Amino acid sequence: MIFFVLVLAGQGAAADSFAEARARMVEKDLKGRDIIDVRVLAAMAQTPRHLFVPQHLQRWAYNDHPLPIGHGATISQPYIVALMTQAAAVQSGQRVLEVGTGSGYQAAVLATLTDQVYTIEISPELARSAADRLQKLGYHQVQVKCGDGYQGWPEAAPFDAIIVTAATREIPPVLKAQLKDGGRLIIPLGSLFGPQYLLRLTRDGHNFREEMLCPVAFVPLIKPEK
Repeated sequence: MIFFVLVLAGQGAAADSFAEARARMVEKDLKGRDIIDVRVLAAMAQTPRHLFVPQHLQRWAYNDHPLPIGHGATISQPYIVALMTQAAAVQSGQRVLEVGTGSGYQAAVLATLTDQVYTIEISPELARSAADRLQKLGYHQVQVKCGDGYQGWPEAAPFDAIIVTAATREIPPVLKAQLKDGGRLIIPLGSLFGPQYLLRLTRDGHNFREEMLCPVAFVPLIKPEK
């Protein structure tokens, strides 16, 4: 396992030339739909998505669609990031795991809501670049690990919320086991070429309550080669 541990001074996401586009995104694509959590809206309004995409794609950073970030990965559309964050219902001081770091954007959004964010990425290149990006942007207490997302992060468990940013055919049992009682797991279920649905799983003791949220389209969650 490769660890990139970041304990940082603060976010410091200063005003920038994309502020107007970001505000328009929040008003039209988030508030204009069903994102009503004021803390999530504030997090999306202050997180500089354009700094989490390749430079030549920055002009499209606040359009409501995914963008490629290399290594077969994408950054999710802003609405889906906001929807998953809202469904996770993260509160200050709670511990959150993200499976599928990608560029680090979802982790950055989560880091505005709580100071305990763990994120795991199977691609060493993506993990390294995301860790470096988050450090340079000053996000507080985000820990990035390169490893197998199907195994979660047992050393840091249990979690109040787990967000999986890639699709899988079935829920990994280990991730369910790493939820606290009352914890929420947000995960896209389905195959690459078949239908996918965003699921919220809430733990109640030894039981789990399932809620289908909406149809989605994600890249697959990669298993390491044996």
